[in-house]
Amino acid sequence: MVPTYKTYVVGGAVRDALMGLAVKDRDYVVVGATPEQMISAGFIAVGKDFPVFLHPTTHEEYALARTERKTAPGYTGFAFHAAPDVTLEQDLQRRDLTINAIAQDTDGTLIDPCNGQADIKNKVFRHVSLAFLEDPVRILRLARFAARFTEFSIAPQTATLMHQMVESGEVDALVSERVWQEIARGLMEVQPSRMFAVLRECGALKRLMPELDRLLDQTIHTQQHSVVVTEKIRRELDAAAQSGLSLPIRFSVIAYHLASEQQAMELCLRLKLPNEVKELAVMTARERATVHGAAEMSADAIVKTLERCDAFRKSDRFADLLKLYELIHISSHNKDTFTSIELFQGSLEAAKAVNAGEIAAAVAIDHPQNPAQHIAAAVHAARVNAVQAELDRR
Repeated sequence: MVPTYKTYVVGGAVRDALMGLAVKDRDYVVVGATPEQMISAGFIAVGKDFPVFLHPTTHEEYALARTERKTAPGYTGFAFHAAPDVTLEQDLQRRDLTINAIAQDTDGTLIDPCNGQADIKNKVFRHVSLAFLEDPVRILRLARFAARFTEFSIAPQTATLMHQMVESGEVDALVSERVWQEIARGLMEVQPSRMFAVLRECGALKRLMPELDRLLDQTIHTQQHSVVVTEKIRRELDAAAQSGLSLPIRFSVIAYHLASEQQAMELCLRLKLPNEVKELAVMTARERATVHGAAEMSADAIVKTLERCDAFRKSDRFADLLKLYELIHISSHNKDTFTSIELFQGSLEAAKAVNAGEIAAAVAIDHPQNPAQHIAAAVHAARVNAVQAELDRR
């Protein structure tokens, strides 16, 4: 590169290396350069709001050192200034947490004006400056980090700022897509329950996911004992993480406890969830009582459930549904097996063995004028017979 400017590794790569963690991606900040110089050196411009470039060989991101100024509510309300006279220290001062505001020179020297190394050592999340107040995404990011770095605590001053951001309405400016992006990443961390605990403690959860916030105030009463929903969901979310289950399953842990299918759908639509997450979540809320009562169901009712869940075409999604119910059952009752899961698994395999194509061809001959309705009824009947045979063998 042209020797008139310098390049530093910044942010998560430096933080993770200092913590002895594997470094996955490296981000770079370039001090003293212009966009024209970067392009002349072969970099590819990709930044929309401020100058970001991809390295021509490694495709890693290089951003020009910049400062930012708040111009409007929300996380998009910023004006950025990137110029050769912006220093590395000025760039680091605009970052969210001290542990993310450390840079490393090409010779390995660390530049740490915000004492991030001390906070790494003491396991503390601490804001860099009062500019933390200006970007509500920082609440979500901190909550997500809490789910990853489970031994870290939040500095009292930072917690106070988070409360202020909620009370001022800054959090209300977040758009659904950005909220889901951070929630999804936090769900895939090692202890996702901590993310929701942090959001709830500062009041943000009530604004972003009011259904879940209300839910966590409830207590489940049974003949044996009472269980606070907060503890139950915490245990199930973290068990899903420990088992390495997929994002749709982890989110559906929440949907399982919602009051109704409609409430699950409303939450999914408001957060603008991807279809694969939304479909499993809504199905989870709808089929909760059905799956748990499988042992008392007739073969016809079981087949209707499989058809309603589109289990014949989307067997992987139905398998995820059963994984979720099994997780919740084991977490609640501390048992290794769940009869309903095995019953549905066996019933699905038996019903899938029915040759729908052959039945359709035969019915079409007998009912050439209006075959569709007759075919559906005949296939359903054959599946019921197959499932009944499976139940009789048990």
